[in-house]
Amino acid sequence: MAPKDLLRALIVVLAWGVNFVVIKVGLHGVPPMLLGALRFLLAAFPAIFFVKRPQVPWRWLIAYGATISFGQFALLFTAMYVGMPAGLASLVLQAQAFFTLGLAVLCLGERFRAQNVAGLLIAAAGLAVIGMQGDGAMTLLGFALTLCASLAWATGNIVTKKIGNVDLVGLVVWASLIPPIPFALLSYWFEGPRQIANSLTHLSAASIFAVAYLSFVATLVGYSLWGRLMTRYPASQVAPFSLLVPIIGLASAALLLDEQLAAPQIAGAVLVMSGLVVNVFGAKLKQRLLPTSQ
Repeated sequence: MAPKDLLRALIVVLAWGVNFVVIKVGLHGVPPMLLGALRFLLAAFPAIFFVKRPQVPWRWLIAYGATISFGQFALLFTAMYVGMPAGLASLVLQAQAFFTLGLAVLCLGERFRAQNVAGLLIAAAGLAVIGMQGDGAMTLLGFALTLCASLAWATGNIVTKKIGNVDLVGLVVWASLIPPIPFALLSYWFEGPRQIANSLTHLSAASIFAVAYLSFVATLVGYSLWGRLMTRYPASQVAPFSLLVPIIGLASAALLLDEQLAAPQIAGAVLVMSGLVVNVFGAKLKQRLLPTSQ
């Protein structure tokens, strides 16, 4: 991976890691479906008037918006609203890396390599160590919804690969037109007009910051860079970078929300990082350690 693309991947990791704390902040004042509607409404407008629509059929724009945007965040926001801690949400959501690799094999004909398998096994062990350290706040419903959100994200990654090389900023902006309508309908159905009106008329500075961060940083910047990487490199090389997200998520949640980061969780984070190194650099490491005989 080129150095500039490696930097892009790390920017995405940081933006998405802190994202979970921001979601928790936003959910304190805005219910989940309304938060989703506001997030993508702001991501689409006014940018849509300045960003050219990508040369992509509407069916692919709808597929992208329905999976990565609506599906993922309707499930994730609800999971965190019903009690899923921010740090643990950042961890469980990264099951998308495994779902992405599996879907890429099934749908795109990509192949697992030895370093991919080894790296993911090491990272999976790290994720398991971290996950077993939950303090009881992680509900079964929250866990299940977050896992479903990770599958929606993985499906969106495959859609991105199918779309191919397009203007990713345009893709994210125009695809952001899709989620506000189903989010608004679900908000009206589940949250009701009274709660919607009360939330909108009593928006705090923290809620406004949360919506702005989710719209501009997490959505426009994060998914534009992530989509660029997904179109340039095999899914097996890009997806594991997301395994760094829970490290930032757990650390930021511990620092800003007082969600405790225990010693085993730190050990698990080290395993996750080790798995990422093996996955990304495994082939080069193998060549250096086991040079081809002359």
